[in-house]
Amino acid sequence: MSAPVLSVRELSVFVGNRGESRAVVDAVSFDLKPGEILALVGESGCGKTKTAEALLGLVPAAAGQVSAQSIELCGADLAALPEAQIRRIRGRDLSMVFQEPLTALDPVFRTGHQLATVFRRHRRMGRAEARRASLEMLERVGFADAEHVLHSYPHQLSGGMRQRVVIAMAMACRPRVLVADEPTTALDVTTQAQVLARLTELAGEAGTAILLITHDLGIVAHYCDRALIMRSGRIVEEAAVDRLFSQPQHPYTANLLAMSRGARGR
Repeated sequence: MSAPVLSVRELSVFVGNRGESRAVVDAVSFDLKPGEILALVGESGCGKTKTAEALLGLVPAAAGQVSAQSIELCGADLAALPEAQIRRIRGRDLSMVFQEPLTALDPVFRTGHQLATVFRRHRRMGRAEARRASLEMLERVGFADAEHVLHSYPHQLSGGMRQRVVIAMAMACRPRVLVADEPTTALDVTTQAQVLARLTELAGEAGTAILLITHDLGIVAHYCDRALIMRSGRIVEEAAVDRLFSQPQHPYTANLLAMSRGARGR
């Protein structure tokens, strides 16, 4: 059995004033296998997004305190690295797709400039080479007119188009791990399917493992290999997707499944 590409042990995130802090992520541990799509599932406010932010070192000191026994990515312990080294890893070996693409895109720069910057920073490409790579990447995420998108500002693109640009940026360096935080929540059902299909296709080609954060059990059933069920900051169940749906072990998991089936039945 191959070693995990990402191994997390006792990850916690505390928010609040000193002496009155509470854990919004509480001693979370899991492994992500190479090429695997692992779902992190739970209702809004359960700690899913804070888990993602903590993994990438994106929790500001003013917003919370992160502690972990270890966060090992390909043998390097991110929990023990200085911020400068984490910045070099983030975007190259470990990337993230955010729920709202405008969070990840700078409104004052054209999308081509932002995508090319990823290639120039992490893959040391020159300007012309980075532009060619950007066009190719935009075509790979499904744009028929990549040149037009390259010259567009984020506000000139639809939500689905912006999310595909963000996916292109996240996958530009063929990262070992991609964290996707509710990547299709703001999209209509048809666009959701297109975006997820493109994301999983690119990840499969690159051998990228995905931690897919979602509350949508339909997405879990269709795209994921295993699932972690989170409640109030803790992992209450971990299982292969087939067993999760056929034999949930925790009452909270069974309740989520029942609510999901009820919603589909309406």
